[in-house]
Amino acid sequence: MKAALLGHGTIGVGVDRIAAALPEIDIVRVLALETDDEILGRHTYDADDILNDPEIDTVIEVMGGIHPAWEFLSRAMEAGKNVVTANKAVVAAYYRELVALSLEKKVAFRCTAAVGGGIPWLVNLSREKQGDCITKIGGIMNGTTNYILSKMDHEGADFSEALKEAQRLGYAEKDPSADIDGDDVRRKLAISASIAFDGFADENDVPTAGIRSCLSEDLSFAHERHSVLKLAAFASRKELGISAFVSPVLVPESSLLSSVPGNLNLVTLTAEHAGELSFAGQGAGRFPTAKNVILDLLDIEAGNGAFYAPETQPLAIKNDSELLPWYFRTESPEGIPEDVVEAREGRRLITKPISVFQAFSLLENIQKSDSAAFMAGILS
Repeated sequence: MKAALLGHGTIGVGVDRIAAALPEIDIVRVLALETDDEILGRHTYDADDILNDPEIDTVIEVMGGIHPAWEFLSRAMEAGKNVVTANKAVVAAYYRELVALSLEKKVAFRCTAAVGGGIPWLVNLSREKQGDCITKIGGIMNGTTNYILSKMDHEGADFSEALKEAQRLGYAEKDPSADIDGDDVRRKLAISASIAFDGFADENDVPTAGIRSCLSEDLSFAHERHSVLKLAAFASRKELGISAFVSPVLVPESSLLSSVPGNLNLVTLTAEHAGELSFAGQGAGRFPTAKNVILDLLDIEAGNGAFYAPETQPLAIKNDSELLPWYFRTESPEGIPEDVVEAREGRRLITKPISVFQAFSLLENIQKSDSAAFMAGILS
């Protein structure tokens, strides 16, 4: 395999170093903003040097972002090149187009590292649905927020302190919005749901609440209920579509989800015959993520081009039948109708079981007057 690398940052360097020890993979060109001794003689500033080179059969994209990644990936496929990417943003945004192009041009398209970093989640998700029906997926899909909540919970740090430490350790970006607002998880859930349920889950249709406004009192409330606060994602098969959402949740202390420490991820699928299967590990990081990119390359070399169903019709996201009690902390509790309130204590309250759709509608209404309001689903 003669491959080219688009991007030579954290993940790109990891891919390059692992590939150097593998005779099956020869990375002959590297697109990067800067050059160094590691890529001397292979470096280019111009993507055309890669996309127009007939000797290069596979393009590895680890640049991040949607543009120009999408343009580079689509041009690579149009030129008959296989594509491997770790870029969840571009896959979530252009999943249907990437699958369609790979089928049309008869090239490989793989993105195992786009969800779960070093966890072999997507490839096993695809494997399990062969001869079985996946009914539900979900779990902790972002190590940064799990680290922040764990530090607040176990060390008593406030949100800003925990975030700064996550940034110091390299878990959080300088601009952490994608993590703490739940956008990163939403993209990963959309990709996972698309593969699990044989369609296209549009990330823009997935309601999402993050942890930006989380306070120590919210974690204290969880402890009062013998629960732990986590940011999680959930999707399940419904008769006329799927239910899907991202939100903080209170999970029982006895549950597997509550015990996930630090910056680890844990994702679970439920299938009719297999039951529950869980996958845990590093959801990010140079070498864990690079390892999954390398495995995709080796799979292509072995003739396993893709694991995505050709059916990518839109999946209707319907959250009106998924019922949960919800915790709200707000300075405007009057924004929640009394007929849905189970218990109220000052600015904290618990609702009766209501739909995910209704809970997010209440949060949206409350945030008009209280931007720091916080909401979490209560799992049993």
